[in-house]
Amino acid sequence: MPQTAPFAAMFDSSGYNRNLYQSKEDNCGGLYYHDNNLLSGSLEALIQHLVPNVDYYPDRTYIFTFLLSSRLFMHPYELMAKVCHLCMEHQRLSEPGPDKSRIRKIAPKILQLLTEWTETFPYDFRDERMMRNLKDLAQRIANGDEMYRKNVQQIIQSLIRKLASLSQYEEVLAKINATSTDRLTVLKIKPQSIQRDIITVCNDPYMLAQQLTHIELERLNYIGPEEFVQAFVQKDPLDNDKSCYADQKKTRNLEAYVEWFNRLSYLVATEICMPMKKKHRARMIEYFIDVARECFNIGNFNSLMAIISGMNMSPVSRLKKTWAKVKTAKFDILEHQMDPSSNFYNYRTALRGAAQRSLTAHSNREKIVIPFFSLLIKDIYFLNEGCANRLPNGHVNFEKFWELAKQVSEFMTWKQVECPFERDRKILQYLLAAPVFSDDALYMASYESEGPENHIEKDRWKTLRSTLLGRV
Repeated sequence: MPQTAPFAAMFDSSGYNRNLYQSKEDNCGGLYYHDNNLLSGSLEALIQHLVPNVDYYPDRTYIFTFLLSSRLFMHPYELMAKVCHLCMEHQRLSEPGPDKSRIRKIAPKILQLLTEWTETFPYDFRDERMMRNLKDLAQRIANGDEMYRKNVQQIIQSLIRKLASLSQYEEVLAKINATSTDRLTVLKIKPQSIQRDIITVCNDPYMLAQQLTHIELERLNYIGPEEFVQAFVQKDPLDNDKSCYADQKKTRNLEAYVEWFNRLSYLVATEICMPMKKKHRARMIEYFIDVARECFNIGNFNSLMAIISGMNMSPVSRLKKTWAKVKTAKFDILEHQMDPSSNFYNYRTALRGAAQRSLTAHSNREKIVIPFFSLLIKDIYFLNEGCANRLPNGHVNFEKFWELAKQVSEFMTWKQVECPFERDRKILQYLLAAPVFSDDALYMASYESEGPENHIEKDRWKTLRSTLLGRV
């Protein structure tokens, strides 16, 4: 059975392969091409275009693009039901005593389509209706010819492993979330338990950057491509009945990843505001500047941005006496790299450089590209908002979805990189579970370190002392 090629092969360097003039004669009324590029089509014609027959197999870029975008118009289980019906019609599997020579021509193509769907969008199959349809079609192919039974078993076993791995990951996340507490509460009740800081756990900035990269790549790896589309819930104007998303969301890996970014920012701010001595706070700032620089060198832009965000939080940036003791030249360079002006021009240039390095890499170390995730989501959001899903004639605007697929497929390549660094459980545990200050507790610690400078800060400090300390 043919293996699925890596994602990088789907799109060439000039953009992406939109030439879908395979040996299939398309329904002239259903699909609209320009210069051999598929630009739009009716939903029915696009579904027909997805399904292989004896003489035709869809282009891989089309499969990914349609499976990604079709969920804006119909539930995956509805698409799966239509695909199964069309496959059985083409293969005549529903007829008694199916033609074995015909099955041998088309079965490998149907199995390849099922392989691509289950490998790229495995979370669709958390829906029992999807799994039922998959097993039913696979069973019919296996019954039609014994030689395909093993292929069918491989597809289903691989899918079950992926879904089991996701369930384990969700359990781990739930445990981590259950143990994370407000650091102020811990500090006031058991002051000795919190004397440890991040430098005592890991005094090497390079090692900490490596462990951050472990967390980033693990969390990236679990995000399904469909989660980018499902993040933008909209009603299909031609669907009078319901939103396609009503019961569709089966995962929240994208949200968990955004929460990790926020946690890292708050951890950085907490570690800087915690020490009572000015020189210790200055040392902590310099430490995180070095960690951020190592993240930049690795290609871990998400951790880099989270660290910069933490250092720019008001409770940290107001510590003027502390910052006066810090050599900020390195920090200024990093801030310049992540400067939001001109739509993050400097960062986008650095990201392109890292992506280029990744394409020609000889080792996993050089392949690492971890984008600033919030900006990636924002880019996809504006692409989605900027173009209509349907054209005035009711056709699906496929040109928009090529562009969407191009952005998401680049991410798919990056998320599949294996982390080349050795894991350190003690450091990972601290990064994921050490208590962090809430916003109020951060301000409280900041005022305790360097007193309020004006009436607004003094009033806030008084309010915080009475509410926070009273609560504890």
